[in-house]
Amino acid sequence: MINGGRTIHTADGSSVSITPVGIEYDLETRNARGETISTVRMNSDDLAALVAEAKEVPGW
Repeated sequence: MINGGRTIHTADGSSVSITPVGIEYDLETRNARGETISTVRMNSDDLAALVAEAKEVPGW
């Protein structure tokens, strides 16, 4: 699904990074100061479901 990882930056300076780890993915959120807020490991099906739901949000 995502090769090599990807980082999405938000308007307030926060970020969300998606990084492949073996057959799973780490989803890491950071605040504007660069501090890690959370890290979630998920499989490709869960990541695909998350992306599909996010695409339903207006402006995605």
